[in-house]
Amino acid sequence: MPSDKNAAPPSPEPLRTPVADSHTHLDMQSGTVEEALARAASVGVTTVVQVGCDVKGSHWAAETAAAYDNVHAAVALHPNEAPRIVHGDPDGWSRQGAREPGGDAGLDEALAEIDRLAALPHVKGVGETGLDYFRTGPEGKAAQERSFRAHIEIAKRHGKALVIHDREAHADVLRVLREEGAPERTVFHCYSGDADMARVCARAGYYMSFAGNVTFKNAQNLRDALAVAPLELVLVETDAPFLTPMPHRGRPNAPYLIPLTVRAMAAVRGVDEDTLAAALAANTARAFGY
Repeated sequence: MPSDKNAAPPSPEPLRTPVADSHTHLDMQSGTVEEALARAASVGVTTVVQVGCDVKGSHWAAETAAAYDNVHAAVALHPNEAPRIVHGDPDGWSRQGAREPGGDAGLDEALAEIDRLAALPHVKGVGETGLDYFRTGPEGKAAQERSFRAHIEIAKRHGKALVIHDREAHADVLRVLREEGAPERTVFHCYSGDADMARVCARAGYYMSFAGNVTFKNAQNLRDALAVAPLELVLVETDAPFLTPMPHRGRPNAPYLIPLTVRAMAAVRGVDEDTLAAALAANTARAFGY
C-alpha cells in the first residue's frame, strides 16, 4: 500500500448519474487537463467549473473553457489577491510579489481585466471573490471589500453567476450582498456557515456548494447546514487540489473524487445517491447558466 501523502488516491466507484464539479483548480493539479477530465468522466463527473484566483489564472480558466466543451470558467481576483495588489503583500494568493502596478490603480487595472474576461461566452461565473479574514488581517479588509463590490457589479452587468469565497467573514459577506444587491445567481463556494446561515442563504435564493470537508469528523456544522438547505440550492465541488474527502484527507484532491462527497451528502440528506446526483447536476447547470 502506498504511504506517500502526495500520491493520488484510487478512483472511487463510479456514480450512475453524472454530476458536475462546481469549483475546481485544474491549473494547481498534477497531470494534464485531458487526463483530469478523462479520469473524472470515468466515475461520472462529466462537467467542471474551472475557477481563476488572479488575472493570470483567470486567463488560463477562460482559455481552457474555450478549448473543452465540458469545462466552464469563472474569473476573479481571490479576496487575498486584492490586498496583495494594493499593499504589495507577498503573502497574497498568487505569491508572485508585487511586480505589477500596485495601489488602487493596480487593483483597478486588474479588475478591468477581469471585467473583460467576464464578457466572454464561455466564462459562466465571476469568482471566486468575497472576503477572507483568515489569511488577511484588518489592514487588508478595505481592499477586499472594494474588490468584492466591484466583482458583484461585474457579475450583474454581464449576467454571470457570482462565486463567493467566504472564510471567517459570514456577517460582512452577507452585509455586502444586501448593500450591493446580489446577482440573480449567487453561489457560496465551499460553504462554511452553519444551519442558521444556510436558512438565511435559502431565503435569499443563494446556492450553497459543499466540498470534501463536509466528510470531515469535525464538520458537523456543515452537515447540519446541508440537512436544512433546500435541495434545489445545493451544489457539490472539490476545490481541488484542496479539501480531499475522507478517507483520503491530506492527499491531493481532483474532480474524480467527487463521488465520495456525493455519497456522504446523500447520507446526510437521507436520499439515494442517484436522486441527489440528478439534483446536483441540474442545480449546477442552472446556477452557471450552461
